[in-house]
Amino acid sequence: MRARTNWILVAVALAAGAFAGWLIAAAVEVRPDPVRAALAAEPGATLPRAAATGVVHEVELVAAPATLPLLDGRSLEVWAYDGQVPGPTLRARVGDTLRVRLRNQLPVPTTIHWHGIRLPNGMDGVPGVTQPAVEPGASFVYEFVLRDAGTFWYHPHLRGSEQVERGLHGALVVEPADAPPPRELVWILDDWRLAASGQIDERFVTRHDLAHDGRWGQVTTVNGRVLPSFELRAGEVTRLRLINAANGRVFAPDFTGFDARIVAFDGVPVDAPLPAGRLELAPGNRIDIELRPRAEDAGRQLRIEDRFPRRTVGLAALDVVGAAQGEPWPQHRVAAAPVWASAVDLAPDHVFDLDAARGGPDGIVWRIGGRAMLHGEDHGAHEPAATLHEGEWTKLRFVNRSGRLHPIHLHGQFFRVVARNGRPAAEGHWRDTVLLRPRDVVDVALVPEEAGRWVLHCHVMEHHDAGMMTLVEVR
Repeated sequence: MRARTNWILVAVALAAGAFAGWLIAAAVEVRPDPVRAALAAEPGATLPRAAATGVVHEVELVAAPATLPLLDGRSLEVWAYDGQVPGPTLRARVGDTLRVRLRNQLPVPTTIHWHGIRLPNGMDGVPGVTQPAVEPGASFVYEFVLRDAGTFWYHPHLRGSEQVERGLHGALVVEPADAPPPRELVWILDDWRLAASGQIDERFVTRHDLAHDGRWGQVTTVNGRVLPSFELRAGEVTRLRLINAANGRVFAPDFTGFDARIVAFDGVPVDAPLPAGRLELAPGNRIDIELRPRAEDAGRQLRIEDRFPRRTVGLAALDVVGAAQGEPWPQHRVAAAPVWASAVDLAPDHVFDLDAARGGPDGIVWRIGGRAMLHGEDHGAHEPAATLHEGEWTKLRFVNRSGRLHPIHLHGQFFRVVARNGRPAAEGHWRDTVLLRPRDVVDVALVPEEAGRWVLHCHVMEHHDAGMMTLVEVR
């Protein structure tokens, strides 16, 4: 009898302990960190989303092999959307619906990822995570409301090291609802590695590329052309939309000495216009510049040069014509921006280590948090590396333990860099892709909004295809 009584007392004590633990957990759950709650409540902590207009733009994109006059006019065998490289620039107004039927006439499966766009998770174009791959001869319909005005782009998210390199990429321009279309130029920056035959070098994801900063080509282009020229009028303002579609190359276009200012970064207006001297676009980045040729430059040809590598490379030429008009800068309109002054002192909610190891089909795997998500695996079987919650201010830390460059891209969300190597970083703009240099530690902050499993990966295509991708779940 005494033994039975003892067991009853033990059971009661365990139940009481469990109940007390539940109470403590419940108390913790209903008492969010007041500092983080205040950061989430700051004006501008989340970006506004445009309401749907009901206007639908229907597009068909056919991905297929093609032979086109590119680079310096030579015939180049490529893969193209609608028979052109870059693919057609898709345009709509914010709030409109984009409905795109992808028809795959390639010899391999493919998808389309809408880079930088906030959209429903199922339309994100990541095979094995948000959709099945689109097999040769099959089609898939993407449909979503364009909630943000800005410069975005589209490309495959299946073996991008080959498919993007062969020419599958294009621009998506979403115009504001209440502003007239500006005079503008869209520049897709890219580079091409050619074999001795003059055609695209078909050695993809080599050990050299994996051990370095991905595939860098010997020919640099703007919109598929070597050093193209564009005509501008002196004194008139032109919006220049720059997109880096290269596999691994970082571009640093030099606008020193030009009358120019940065007005948007990664598709989102900057807090206030920034000086446009030497820019830096990692793979995946976009920068919008307002450019106004000076009166004294009328009749001259000006060159825009890339100064990221040791050797300066010409990107494009500007032929300045006409007399100066003295046009003022357009009004810069932007919603409130968060300060997040205390963010640098807060511990990160999640830490992502970036490194490499031996192994995999190509001899080297690139990892996030010690795990590699390799091409061809069932990505749906991977557990998320981090779980975020809608509406909660979150700090993520990226730690580059390698000696290579890693542009880290988060799908479905915008974030702000709050610290680099422990020092506050007030960049004055949002991002969806941030470049980490060797041994860098970068802290970013965001308030997640769109539920689903989103991928976080390096936008050096070779690092990505060798495993440098993970999942982040927003609940």
